Amino acid sequence: MIRNAALGSAATLITGTLAASLLLAPSATAASAGRDNGAAEAIGTQIAAARAARAGIDWKDCPADWGFEKPIQCGWVKVPLDYKKPFGKTIELAVDRIASTGTKEERQGALIYNPGGPGGSGMRFPRRVTTKAPLWVNASKAYDFVGFDPRGVGHSAPISCIDPQEFVKAPKADPVPDSEADKNAQRKLAAEYADGCQERSGEMLPHMTTPNTARDLDVIRAALGEQKLNFLGVSYGTYIGGVYATLFPTHVRRMIVDSVVDPDQDNIWYEANLGQDVAFQMRWNDWQDWVAKNDSVFHIGDTRAKVEAKWQELRAKAKANPLGGVVGPAELIGFFQGAPYYDSSWVPVAQTWSAYLAGDEQALIDAIAPDMSDTKGNASAENGNAVYTAVECADAKWPTSWAKWNRDNSKLHEKYPFLTWSNAWMNLPCATWKSKQSTPIEVGAGPRQGLPPVLIVQSERDAATPYVGGVSLHRKLGGSRLITEQNAGSHGVTSLVNPCINTRVDTYLLTGKVDAKDVKCAPHATPVAPAPAAAKSLAEAPASDLPALADLPAVR
Repeated sequence: MIRNAALGSAATLITGTLAASLLLAPSATAASAGRDNGAAEAIGTQIAAARAARAGIDWKDCPADWGFEKPIQCGWVKVPLDYKKPFGKTIELAVDRIASTGTKEERQGALIYNPGGPGGSGMRFPRRVTTKAPLWVNASKAYDFVGFDPRGVGHSAPISCIDPQEFVKAPKADPVPDSEADKNAQRKLAAEYADGCQERSGEMLPHMTTPNTARDLDVIRAALGEQKLNFLGVSYGTYIGGVYATLFPTHVRRMIVDSVVDPDQDNIWYEANLGQDVAFQMRWNDWQDWVAKNDSVFHIGDTRAKVEAKWQELRAKAKANPLGGVVGPAELIGFFQGAPYYDSSWVPVAQTWSAYLAGDEQALIDAIAPDMSDTKGNASAENGNAVYTAVECADAKWPTSWAKWNRDNSKLHEKYPFLTWSNAWMNLPCATWKSKQSTPIEVGAGPRQGLPPVLIVQSERDAATPYVGGVSLHRKLGGSRLITEQNAGSHGVTSLVNPCINTRVDTYLLTGKVDAKDVKCAPHATPVAPAPAAAKSLAEAPASDLPALADLPAVR
C-alpha cells in the first residue's frame, strides 16, 4: 500500500506535531464561525483534519468497475457525518489521484477538483492526465490531480430519493402546465419526491450542506498531507470554493473558480434558480440565432422566430404523441438544454434536430430516450439528482407558499419560457422538505484574513451561472482577480481553448501570480457548422465528436 508521503511532496505528510497544532492553534474556521453559527463545527473540523493527517490515505489501484485506468489510484478519507459530533458517526469519501508528471523539483502539491452539481463527481479529473488533455499538460507537471466524490455522491455514502428505474422512466408530464390540474399534479409529484428523500436517506439529509462539503474538503487536504489547499471549482464547485475561502482563508494556497454561482445569502438557492431561467432564455436565443445563420446546413429556419416556431411544433407533436412512445416535451427539454449550457453541444444538437426534420426520427429518439438496461447509469443519474435536491434544500430556507412559487414562475414564463417551469418543478421538493434547512453562510474573506488572490473566470452570457455571480464573488473575496470572457456563454470556461484565459490559468497555478487588474478576454471560437455534405446526426457521430457529459460542469 502506497501512502502520499511516498510521492516526495513539497508539503509532506503532516507530522504528529503539526496535527496537534491543528487542534490547539486558533483556526480560520473558528474566527469565521460567527458568520456560520458553527463554532462547534469549527472545532469538529480541526479534530477530523488532525485525525485524517495522521491516517493519510492508503492508495491502491482503483476497483475495476470504477472505470479508472492505471496509474490512477483510489482511496478513502473518513469524515464526520455531523461536524458538531466529530467522535460520532463517520462516513467515507472516495478520492482518487494521479501523480504529477514533472520532476520532484517541479512538484507543488495536490490540485483538488470539483465539477459542480450539486451532485457531480470529480473522480474523472485525473483522467485529464491519462488522456493527455492539452490544456492541462503544464499544470499536471506541477500537481497531483485529485478528484473526489462529495458526501452523498457516487461512492461516498450515496443517497437516494426514488427507485432509479422509476426516476429515468419516460415520458414524463409536460413541465409547461395547461391548467391548475397540471400544476397540482406536479406539486403532488414534488411532495412525494421530498418524502422519498426522507424515507430513503433521512439520516444524511440534515448534513448535506455546502459548508459541510467545504469542511470535508479541508479534511481531504489534511489527509493528502497538504498544509494548504490548491482547488479548482467549476459551477456549483465555485460556491464550495467561496464557502471554503470564508471558513478557511489561511488554508488556501491557490484557488480558481470558474462559472460562478452568486454566493449572496439572498440568492441561495430560490433566487438563483429564477435567475437561471432568464439566463437560459438568453443563451437559448443565442443558439437559435446561430442555427438560423447556418440554415444552409441545418434547414431548420433562417430567423430566430422560425427556429422557435419549429421548436414549438416539435414540442406540440411530442406532447400529442411521444416520439417512439418515450420522448415527450420534458425529455426534449432535457436534451435541447445542452445547447444553451455548452457550445460543444451546439452542432450535435442542431444536427440531430435537422436529421429529424429530414425524416430520421430515430436519431432523435436514440439520443434522448432512457436506456432502461443501463441500471448503473440510471442509478448514477438518480443519485446525482438526489444530491442536487438534498444540498439545495438543506443549504437554505425555501418558500413554503405555493402562491409565491406559482406567481413567480408564471410571471417569468411569460418572457422566459424555455426552462422556467421545468426548473420550478425540479426545485419544488424544497417547499415541502422534511429535514432541517439552514441559513446560507455569508461568503466573504480577504487578504487581512490571510486569503491569497483567488482567480475568478466567468463568461458574460453563461446560462447556468449568470455573469453577476462572478462579479458578486469578486466583490466578496478581497484581492481576487476576475477574468471576463466577453460575448461568450459556454459553461466551464477553463476547459475551452482561449489563450487569453489558458495562459493566465497556467501562470496562476505555476507561480501564483495574477494580473495587476481585472482582465477582459475576447470570446473563444464560435462553433463551426459542418459543410452540408458532412452533416450527420448525433446518433451517427463518433464519440470523439461529442461532449463527454460526465466531464461537463453543471448547476442542474
